[in-house]
Amino acid sequence: MATHILVIDDDPSIRAVLNDVLTEEGYHVQTAANGAEGLLAIEQSAPALILLDMRMPVLNGWGLADLLRARGLSIPIVVMTAARDARTWAQEAGAIGYIAKPFDLTELLDAVGRVV
Repeated sequence: MATHILVIDDDPSIRAVLNDVLTEEGYHVQTAANGAEGLLAIEQSAPALILLDMRMPVLNGWGLADLLRARGLSIPIVVMTAARDARTWAQEAGAIGYIAKPFDLTELLDAVGRVV
């Protein structure tokens, strides 16, 4: 069975690219446009990894990370952001790492591979 990865990002082009690339690498990929959609997806089937944008409408990355902690869920998170303080944001979310946008696909696949 393929490893389940949840991509949460409000940019449809990023969701599409990551879905295509990760699926091609053999992962089972689910996408969500914001933290609220991501939370619903997690409730249906917990992923092995969450690739998480931080700035999103409805429920941002910090809010989602807080809700996961409050529910006692410890799903590894890799933050994806273009912010200069990406490391700080990743720490605030309790993430195991971060990838700066725009990201290199090889770097992204390496990060995913290290986690799963």
